Order: sequence, then C-alpha cells, then structure tokens
Amino acid sequence: MSGRLLANLRRPQVIGAEPAPNPRPAPRNQLVAGEAAAGRAGEIRVTNLVKDYRTAIGTRRVLDGISFDVGMGEKIAVLGRNGAGKSTLVKLIGGVEQPTAGTITRGLAMSWPIAFSGGFEITMSGLDNIRFIARLYGVPVDDAVASVDEFAELGRQLLMPVMLYSSGMRARLAFGLTLAVDFDCFLIDEVIAVGDQRFQRKCHDELFVKRAHCAMILVSHDSHTIRTYCNKALVLKAGRGRVFEDLDLALAIYNTL
Repeated sequence: MSGRLLANLRRPQVIGAEPAPNPRPAPRNQLVAGEAAAGRAGEIRVTNLVKDYRTAIGTRRVLDGISFDVGMGEKIAVLGRNGAGKSTLVKLIGGVEQPTAGTITRGLAMSWPIAFSGGFEITMSGLDNIRFIARLYGVPVDDAVASVDEFAELGRQLLMPVMLYSSGMRARLAFGLTLAVDFDCFLIDEVIAVGDQRFQRKCHDELFVKRAHCAMILVSHDSHTIRTYCNKALVLKAGRGRVFEDLDLALAIYNTL
C-alpha cells in the first residue's frame, strides 16, 4: 500500500481541511477542521464532509455535507447511482484524498478498501509486500505470511514480483493482507469476493462470519447483501446524502434514483 494511504489509517485521528474557494460556500460549521464533536468512543464519524474538484469548466462539488457514523459491530451500506460520489467518499474515508471541508474522526482501526491493490510495490515480490505491511502495522511477520499464504492460495507465486500477477492474483493478495491485520472497521468498495465460487465462499466466511463483530462501510448494489448484513444505509444523490435505518425504504429510494 502507498505510504500516504497507510499513514492516514492510524488511530485515533481527526482529518479535516479548510475549503478551497468555490461557487457554493459551505456553511460555517463545515469549514473548521477538527470542530466536530468526537462522538461515541470507538466509532468512525464523518461530519459535514465536502469534496470539490477544480475542472476546466469550473469547480465541481462531488460531496456536499455528508454526515454519518458507524460503531463497532455496525454495518452501513452506501447506495447511489454512478457519479453519486460513492468512490470519492471511499477515497476520503480511506485517506487516499483529503476533504475540502468537514471532518473524519477515526476512533477505530480502519482498513484500506478491501482488495485495493493499487498501492503495492510492484517490483517487490508478494512475500516482500506482506513483510513490509506486517512491519508497518506491528503484526508478527511470520504470522502475517502464514495468514496470507493460507487465505490467498498463491503458493510459490508469492515469490514472484507483483508486476507479474494477474488482477485476480493481486486482489487475492490484497484481500488476504487486509484480513491479516487486526482491523476494527472494514472499508468495502463493491469488491466483497474474488475468484471462483469456492473462493468467494471463503471470502464471505472470513469477512461476514469470522469478523461479524467488526464495523463495516459497504458500498454495494447487492440488495440481498445489504439486507442480510447492514443495519442502516446512506443514500447518495448528486453529492448529497441521507442515512436511513429502514433498509427497505433506503433500497426503494435508491431504485427510483
């Protein structure tokens, strides 16, 4: 994983930023970094999150005042059509990008997005990437290697440079690495399982059965998964969002977007 991404996933921390000039100034309570209350102990809290991008035709606001929280054991779904801001929200929560305004309070150990493989050092072997991540997160190296080796089922291919891996192999390695670290909250951007049906069942059991006590932020279009595992949902439209505890209502609204 990239140094910037990993550095932003430490706990606990409050991430915030002063906004860049934009055509629709955010309310005063969105502008001061760190102003949001800490909230419950042991939670991820997003408060009045704003993200602007400067484009050739002007400033585009992708997220506009998004707020929600998720505590240990809670699972929130993130719903929205393409372009609603789901991937941008994941990048902000995961520390890949900084918000224009608002705060992200991380009172739980947050994973990088599951199966995220863009941060591997591709000239290094899979084994060396595991060792690097294990040392960075304070996980015993031998334990991390054994865990990833058992889960990812890559065998001697762990000795190969990651640049030679297929996309599926990289996803297996990234998924296995995520599970090897003792995270409190898992960030899932649509990729819940990889590989064939047998391996997908393995991914499901490791994530939703063995780690049922963990918090999760789940971006998904799968209504069955959302109804089965989530206890609330954030519905995004045109950068704005609302949290619903009634999942049937949230899915009904999502289906009309």
